[in-house]
Amino acid sequence: MYFIKRHILTITGVVIGAIGGYLYYHFVGCASGNCTITSKPLNSTLYGSIMGGLFLNIFQKQNKKNEH
Repeated sequence: MYFIKRHILTITGVVIGAIGGYLYYHFVGCASGNCTITSKPLNSTLYGSIMGGLFLNIFQKQNKKNEH
C-alpha cells in the first residue's frame, strides 16, 4: 500500500496514457498498417502508458534523505 501512495501520480499517468493510447488507435489508427506505434492496439496502448507515466512522474516530489 505504501508503494501505491508513494507513486500515485505515475500510476495514474500510466492508466490515463493507456486509455489514451488505445483511443488513439481506435479513432485515428493507421490505415496502411505501416505505422510502428498505431498499427496494433497493444503497441499504441503500451506507448501511451509509458508516455503518460513519464509525463506525470515529472510532477512527483522526490524524497531526499540527508545523510551526513
